[in-house]
Amino acid sequence: MSLPELLRLALSRLRTNRLRAALTMLGVIIGVASVVALVGVGQGTTSNITTALSSLGTNLLTISPTSTSSDGSTTLTLDDAEAIAALPGVADVAPEVSTSQNVTAGGETTTTTIIGTTSAYPIVRAYRVWQGSALTDVAVDHGLRVAVLGKTTADDLKLSASDIGSQIRIGGIDFTLAGILQPKGGAGFQNPDDQVLVPVSTVQKYFVGGDSVRTIGVSVATAGEMATTNARISALLRQRHDLAATADDDFQVFDQTQLLAAASTITGTLTLLLGGIASISLVVGGIGIMNIMLVSVRERTREIGIRKAIGARGSDILAQFLVEALTLSLLGGLLGVALGLGISALIARVAGWTFAFTPTTLAAAVISSLLVGVVFGVWPARQAARLDPIAALRYE
Repeated sequence: MSLPELLRLALSRLRTNRLRAALTMLGVIIGVASVVALVGVGQGTTSNITTALSSLGTNLLTISPTSTSSDGSTTLTLDDAEAIAALPGVADVAPEVSTSQNVTAGGETTTTTIIGTTSAYPIVRAYRVWQGSALTDVAVDHGLRVAVLGKTTADDLKLSASDIGSQIRIGGIDFTLAGILQPKGGAGFQNPDDQVLVPVSTVQKYFVGGDSVRTIGVSVATAGEMATTNARISALLRQRHDLAATADDDFQVFDQTQLLAAASTITGTLTLLLGGIASISLVVGGIGIMNIMLVSVRERTREIGIRKAIGARGSDILAQFLVEALTLSLLGGLLGVALGLGISALIARVAGWTFAFTPTTLAAAVISSLLVGVVFGVWPARQAARLDPIAALRYE
């Protein structure tokens, strides 16, 4: 019997028992939809994390102290940042001092992070100026009271391009609004658009005191020099901080490429775990197909006997029931893929994540549904093919 004829018979049989076929496919639909949705969420999360880490800067090394004293000072200083800037392979260096202050403009007030830094900060951290100008070397060298706002902070204060040059108050002190940064996108506590940049010398003078810094951002000239520059920075800081050969570092150097690799590994493992858990429901759907096919074999025993009596071979009966199982699982798989994509897109929209999926994932979902049909349809098909035609004709 040809494949088109087998498909016609299978579809005819499914139309005869529409409710049963729908309920049987439901298990496969739920299983495939779960796999597609959870894998899609995992891939979207991976994309978000990778984008967020990449947006931190280009070829970025971040140096942080391992401890902070009771007065808020650290072992990292502005002199350390200047010494690092002179190392081979270093393109730009941006020391950072941070504090939280109230910011007021007109009748609007918000509380946000104030970052004291240098003119290299937008380069190191991959920011662009939307309106106005960034911090300048003159402003940093002379400790001028100028400020550059992140887009979220500017929106909270209802400031726009027309307000460049106006006065705002930070911690009760007047500052001139020099510029507004282009948004990177983000939310929550670590929103990269909710911050105010001011000269590092100004922050140290009015808000935090001392000459220590919270972090030092380093932009490496090329990606191939990341490891070498990391080692040079570590050696330089150990020398500057007079650390003995056996002493632990009093600083940490975070490599952006290592963070990206670690994040990709973690999210990839999480995606596989979610897909594996969701696959359990797909197996349950396969068991449902096998159960219904066994019932169908019992109900159609006389039909099988008649077909064998008029010349149908065991292989024909096997193919007929196997194609029915495959048709059920394939239709359920296709509907499950559509449902899973819809759920994944809805979750991404509600949560603000990236909606991501790959053709490989969809192909894997469809192939998995077909495998379910084969694995759980073979036994009922073999049972039907092995029926004795005389016994089948006598079956009531």
